[in-house]
Amino acid sequence: MPVHTFRLNGEQVTVDAPDDERLLWVLRDILGVTGPKYGCGINVCKACTSHLNGRAANPCAIPVKDLRPSDEVTTIEGLPATVGAELHPMQQAWLDQDVAQCGYCQPGQIMAAVALVRRVAEEGRTITEADLNGIRNICRCGTYPRIREAIRAGAAHLGPEQ
Repeated sequence: MPVHTFRLNGEQVTVDAPDDERLLWVLRDILGVTGPKYGCGINVCKACTSHLNGRAANPCAIPVKDLRPSDEVTTIEGLPATVGAELHPMQQAWLDQDVAQCGYCQPGQIMAAVALVRRVAEEGRTITEADLNGIRNICRCGTYPRIREAIRAGAAHLGPEQ
C-alpha cells in the first residue's frame, strides 16, 4: 500500500493508505482523530471542516495522495495549540454563547469560523454579514443565530495572526 506523509496538528505523520483514500477516513479510521465528523462524504454539509495550511478544507473531498509532507492539517483537536491555550478563543466563544445543541456539526463550524476570521483579518477588515452568510456549514439543530454571535465574539478575541 502507498505511504503518505503530512503534518497533523503539529506532528509529522505517515500512513499506509490507498492513494484515493479520502483524508477524512485517514484521520478517523487510521489515525483515530474523530473531531472531523462524517456527515455527507460529498463536500456539502461541511461537518468535517478542518484546516489545510491554515485555510478551511473538507477532508471528505481530499484524496490523501494530494498531501505533501509539508502540508499542515489542523483539526479541532489541534486548534487550541495554535494559540498556546487550553481552548482556542473561538471554542470559548462557542461555550460563552451556548451554541451547541447536539454538537455534531460544531467542530466543523468552529474550524470554518476560525478560517473566516483569519482570512478577514489578513484582508484588514472586520467581519460582515456577507462573510457570515458565506459560511456554508450545515447545523441541523438550527443554532445559526448563536453561531453568528459566537463568531463575532471569537473574532473580538483574536488578533490578525490567528
